[in-house]
Amino acid sequence: MVAMGVALGLVLPMWERPPGGPAASWAEIRAMACRAEELGADTVWLAGEILWRVPDWPGPVGWWDCLTMAGAVAASTSTVNVGSWVMSAVQHKPGMIARAAESLDEISGGRFILGLGAGHGGGADLFGFDTDRTVPRYLEALEVLMPLLRGDAPVTFAGEFHRATDAEVRPRGPRAGRVPLMMGGHSPRTMTAAALHADVWSAYATTSSLPGAFAPMTGQLDRICADVGRDPRSIGRSVGVFVEPDSSGMAERLGLGLPITGSVRQIIDTIGGFADVGVTRVEIHPLPHTMAALEKLAPVYEALT
Repeated sequence: MVAMGVALGLVLPMWERPPGGPAASWAEIRAMACRAEELGADTVWLAGEILWRVPDWPGPVGWWDCLTMAGAVAASTSTVNVGSWVMSAVQHKPGMIARAAESLDEISGGRFILGLGAGHGGGADLFGFDTDRTVPRYLEALEVLMPLLRGDAPVTFAGEFHRATDAEVRPRGPRAGRVPLMMGGHSPRTMTAAALHADVWSAYATTSSLPGAFAPMTGQLDRICADVGRDPRSIGRSVGVFVEPDSSGMAERLGLGLPITGSVRQIIDTIGGFADVGVTRVEIHPLPHTMAALEKLAPVYEALT
């Protein structure tokens, strides 16, 4: 489902809507996933956070569990891809990540995309997870995960943070060894890991959701791919962006950077511009994160899918 060289996805509402709003119910999440499927979205994404305490926000913001919701969404849809955006290596042991990926691929009938990243604090420390040295932990986790995910032989490994002894993933889903892997990376080390292992590299908007903000990152990925001997054209590039169909100013109030906004035509033209900076997938996070906002974006999906 690609037009203008860019696939279009939807980030589902997994968090308590700031400032001070309730979390989306399962019924709302399911309805938005099914509507995205009707509109031709390439993928629906479920975030893997726990608990945010942002100083400028009025109180903590919690999140539904990524894996639980991914299984429910996979069972409630039939054609749209379902992905983790992204599963945190801080919160999950590598062997359990591989097992979850195979199970979710089975539930979805071969539609799951494993989105994975180094993770960060994000409340994980409050639940007893080790959140120091996240990138070294992540890179070592890949030493266990990749052979489990891609290979078919038992894995034995002993490192500083992770270990496995004659471990293997059984049973396997419908695409054993071939579940697509999307790896987040904003730093040179995590981008290098993506260039070495991923089918798709992933980033998200920090200061701006406009295409030009990502040009330096896709350029850096090209250079890293060249350094590790990979054809830059062989890796997808997925970016998460905030889109305000009603120019509400919510992104600014929440400190989420400059959003994509304007008329339907302007939004379509802006998203089309991502192909010019080397992006192959755009994941829309509507603001506000509601079905009403998604309906306002329906013409965008219809035009670009």
